[in-house]
Amino acid sequence: MTNSPAARDIDTSRPHSARMYDYYLGGKDHFDVDKVAAETVASAYPGIFVCARENRAFMHRATRVLAREHGIRQWLDIGTGIPTEPNLHQVAQSVVAEARVVYADNDPLVLKYAERLMRSTTEGRTTYIEADVNDPQSLLDAPELAEVLDLGRPVALSLNALMHFVTDAQDPYGIVSRLLDVLPSGSALALSHCTPDFDPSTWQKVTDIYNNAGTPVQFRSRADVTRFFDGLELLDPGVSVGHRWRPDTEPSATDAEVSLWTGVGIKP
Repeated sequence: MTNSPAARDIDTSRPHSARMYDYYLGGKDHFDVDKVAAETVASAYPGIFVCARENRAFMHRATRVLAREHGIRQWLDIGTGIPTEPNLHQVAQSVVAEARVVYADNDPLVLKYAERLMRSTTEGRTTYIEADVNDPQSLLDAPELAEVLDLGRPVALSLNALMHFVTDAQDPYGIVSRLLDVLPSGSALALSHCTPDFDPSTWQKVTDIYNNAGTPVQFRSRADVTRFFDGLELLDPGVSVGHRWRPDTEPSATDAEVSLWTGVGIKP
């Protein structure tokens, strides 16, 4: 595990998206500045709490489907965020004990809590890398990744609620393509992405709140989210609102409350 940020102070002077997400999920690993910003978002979009919960639920279902139905035994989860149990490796290892998971995030607070991510089964492996999705090569070159993942065998690339923090100016499609290019046939992309499709005016307010707080965002349409899966074979039901992707129970939330496009694709 990388120790470089250990001496770096955590910036509590401005809100951080990972800590705001922790607040949406009902966690305790955030500061007052994050709570204020998150409640500002919630005042404009009360469904944010539903959206966050459905995002986690999608991650759980997608992980189980890939492990049970597609033989995936390795995951690269970027934009991990503050640990919330069950974490991805716990879900994967509940299906296949030998599952291996590499988590990556660029927030020093995530590093502080990364020990929670290290509690693997005896048969499996987990590790954490301090890395930024905007520098995919550095992430792929990290020695910790090579110690845990075999890139000669299928890997699930997990990008949950991450790519809307990568604007078009940062080349989001190029980043995802670069990450997928090094993965072999049979690998997968599991992705979730907030959208303004169901309530554009509300999501413009949310965009303004994040941008004004110093966190650039770009929420995308279904067509734009589908572009991330170019060249992949989408699993049924395709790119769907989060709570409608292979739900365990009959969905109760509205599409506008969830406002999250999700999908899983397999690399041919």
